[in-house]
Parts: sequence; structure tokens; C-alpha cells
Amino acid sequence: MKLAFWLMAAALPLAAQPKLLINAQVDTRSAAAGLEREFRTLLATEPQPAWIGYTVPAARGVQLGCELVSPGGWFAPGVIHLEPPDHAVILFRLEANAVSRIRALSPDCEIDAGGVPVHWIADVQPAESVEVLKGLITSGPSEAVRMHAISALAVSTEGIPLLIEVARTTQNAGVRKQAMSSLGHSRDPRALAFFEDVLKR
Repeated sequence: MKLAFWLMAAALPLAAQPKLLINAQVDTRSAAAGLEREFRTLLATEPQPAWIGYTVPAARGVQLGCELVSPGGWFAPGVIHLEPPDHAVILFRLEANAVSRIRALSPDCEIDAGGVPVHWIADVQPAESVEVLKGLITSGPSEAVRMHAISALAVSTEGIPLLIEVARTTQNAGVRKQAMSSLGHSRDPRALAFFEDVLKR
């Protein structure tokens, strides 16, 4: 009974915004009608610069540290996770109707939005996050955004199959190298099997 409860809890979409999101104009939306639809609407119509954020279940081996934080105006070390958090925050910076930056962070980090709008999206399904990031890998507005999208894929177990596909098939040497590096840091058994297969050839 207890196992069934935890399996049900793990299957629920994650929604809570970061505990330490500060200096932000936050509005909350739902991805119940599809993340891609909500994402594209915000990208096309909302005042910018702004950020879009949501959470995804985190891969067990992923390391999500924090930068220095400033509680009460005093700098202090960020959170160090001896055991990684069970979910990660994915943030997209919007500028001139395009994604200009992507960040994947621990939910325990203090996140200062610099006073710009943050559109927090609830009810995000992990597979839909993968599709959004896939689109940015293939047609992102810059090489930096494509690299950021690959790194963001690596924080979620749902993203590993796509990372393997990118590492196997992409013609872009920089993108392929970033995908293989992210797989190497993921500690996922599927990534290990991929590298073993590569070495056998």
C-alpha cells in the first residue's frame, strides 16, 4: 500500500514554484492544455524580457548546486546536496520573442529574478518538457541556447533517450560533444550502455 502511494505521488505533475524565488513579478499558469501551447503563447505575446519556469523530476545522479546567496544582505554559501533533490527547476529567459538562455537549478536555490516577470507553469508533464527542449536543440536561435537545452535535458530521466539520440545522430560536432558530456555526467544506466556500445564499434 505504501509503495503504491509513493508511485502515485511520483507520477503526479510537479507544480510548486521555488521556495526562494525573490524580486519577481510572478504569475501562475497551467500546462493542462499542453506545455508547448502555453510556452509558445508566452513567447509570442508577453512583455519581455521575462522568464518561464516549471519543475521536472530530477535524475538521481544529477548534481544541482547553488551559487552564493544573500539572506539579509550577507553573502553565504548556497545549498550543497549530499543527496540530490527529487526535482529540478527549468527556467527559460525570453527576449525579443525568442529564448535567449536556459537554466536548470535546484529547487532549494535562492533565485533572484531581477524584477522581471516570471511566468510559472504548473501541471507540466516531463515528456512535454522534453519536446520543448528538443525543439530548441534543433532550431534554437543560437548555439548557446542549443547547448543550454542539452544540459537541461540531462537533469531529467525523461531526457536521457533524446540525449542518446542526439549523440548518435546529430551532424553538429559541438551539439554532439555537449550531448555526450551531459550523458557522461548523468550516471544513468542507459547512458553507460550507450558508451559501452560506442566503445565496441
